[in-house]
This record gives sequence, structure tokens and C-alpha cells, in this order.
Amino acid sequence: MRASEGDRLIVHGHHVGEAARRAEILEVHGRDGEPPYLVRWDDGHESTFFPSSDSTIEHQRPNGRSGRATGDDMDRATTRAAPEVAVEHRGRVPEGATDYARSKVSAVFTHAPEPVLFARVKLIMSPDPAVPRPATAQANLDVNGRLVRAQVAAPTMTEAVDRLHDRLLNRLDRVSRHWEARRGAYPTSPATGPHEWRHGAEPTQRPDYYPRPPEERELIRHKSFTLTSETPDEAAFDMEVLDYGFLLFTDVETGEDSVIYPADHGYRLAQTTPRERTGAPRAIPLTISPRPAPELTIQEAIEHLEVAGVRWVFFRDAETGRGNVLYHRYDGHYGLIIPA
Repeated sequence: MRASEGDRLIVHGHHVGEAARRAEILEVHGRDGEPPYLVRWDDGHESTFFPSSDSTIEHQRPNGRSGRATGDDMDRATTRAAPEVAVEHRGRVPEGATDYARSKVSAVFTHAPEPVLFARVKLIMSPDPAVPRPATAQANLDVNGRLVRAQVAAPTMTEAVDRLHDRLLNRLDRVSRHWEARRGAYPTSPATGPHEWRHGAEPTQRPDYYPRPPEERELIRHKSFTLTSETPDEAAFDMEVLDYGFLLFTDVETGEDSVIYPADHGYRLAQTTPRERTGAPRAIPLTISPRPAPELTIQEAIEHLEVAGVRWVFFRDAETGRGNVLYHRYDGHYGLIIPA
């Protein structure tokens, strides 16, 4: 892809009905018109952008009008060659699964917001015939320095690989939106005063939450959404790829509202009502809290959060009976996550 200052960049939507995003190219930072580009999006934000395969260029004509690039003027793929997908397997993986996994994972590369530098897949078949979903497929992608991971389990390896493909597409879509928010291409809630932080900052640079006086703290954000039904392994991968400190989800095995979070060189799982698990194999080091989530009102949860001096608290809502998470926002106020 090659462009000049004044050309128009168009990023096409990934989904049916999703509008394209447009920007003017202000500066060309690559050689001979190649990316990255400094662009100004139609919403007024400026960012440095490395186009992927869903992007096209409209070149500015001498008469000031723009026209879509054709032939040698436009290449919908980046100049970097796609990496070979390394596939490992453990257990009695069916013949042909390696090539199938390599093909399905390679197919997601064009949806990445940045070049995929490395890709590894692991296929695992459990030796225990009593395991309901014995086939596990894992993938690790290096998307220009950012790790994107996914893992799924299924009754057959073909189904596991198909679900892995779909989950990677979902991960890349989330990463793409998160990446653009960090660059400023998408408008997010800006800081509104001293000690206010903008959502989307690099996780390693996140400050401690602002020590707002308790009398000034308010519950100002409610996130209500349908919880994903998944295994703790899958929830841990979700949490990591989204850069969250915890993740609220529905445990597919027990049906319980659950929260997973990093702890003791692994992960810790808490549930509204702890239930014994069947012992299905896990890919992560996991400990399970034996204590049920406390039943609290929102006001009691706020008091518990302050008395305990923690960043967040998982509790069973006294009215709905569902698992909720109350947490400290970076601006010193409170946020609440509730199941829809």
C-alpha cells in the first residue's frame, strides 16, 4: 500500500452494516509512500496508523478530487509476508487436524489490525473418554508485539478448530477496537479534570486509582451485559487478551456466576455458590475459593470495599441473587458490573 499526503484512507467495516471509517493522510512515515501514516479521522482525532487488509486508499487527483486506487496504486495486503503457523499436538490428535488448524488460523491474519509476526497452535486430545469435551485447541498470535491468545474445548478436534477460528476473529476484533482507542482514532471519554484517567491507557502504565475523599465518591458507571458462558481456562484467556484485572463470567460447567483473577502465580476462581467440579483438564494453574460470594446490597458492597481496602469486590446482589462486581475506577469513583 502506498499513499501521499492529502490522500484519503478508508477502513472498511468487518461486519454487515458496520460503517467504514475515513481519514485524511497528513504525513507518510514509511519509505516510498508506505505505512505508517499520521492521519486525521473524520471525528477530528489524529493518530499514527498502520493499515491492514481491510483498508484502501483514495489518491488525491491533480484537480483536487479523490479517486480509488487501482492496479499498482493499491495493494489491499500489507507488504509483510504472513508467518507460517507452528502446530504442536498432544495425545491422539486425528490425522489431518494439523493441516486443518494451520489453514483455519492462517485465515484470520487478514483481520488483524497490525501485522501478525508469529503464530503457534497447540492441539490436545484428552486420554480420558469420560471427558465431555476432550478436544482442546489453543492459539497464540504475536500481532506486532501484542499477544493475542484463544483457547476452546469441544467434543471433536474439527469442532474445536472451527471454534478457535471464530474466537480468534472475536479476539482480533476486540484488539482492533482497543488498539484504535489507544491511538486516539476512536473517541473515548476524555479526562475531565485533574487526576482523571482516559480509558485505554497501556496496562503497564495504569496508575493507582485517584484517592478521592470518600464523601465525594459516587457510583457513576453501571456495566450491564450478558455474561459469556465459558470454562475458567477460556475466561482466563479472555481476561488476559482484554488486559482486565478480573473477569465476570458464567462457568459453563456449574452454571454459576463466577469471577476469575490473577493470584499466586496462577488464577483464582470465585463463585456465587462454590460447586464441585468434575476434574476436567485445565491448561492454567487454578485454585478455587471455597467461600460463597457474600450477599450484599450495593451500599453494603461499597462499605465492604472501603473497609477491606481492596480494588474490587465480588458479591451476590441481595435483590437479584446474581453475581456482581463493584470496583474502584481510576478517577476515584465506583463502577458496577452486573449481568443483564
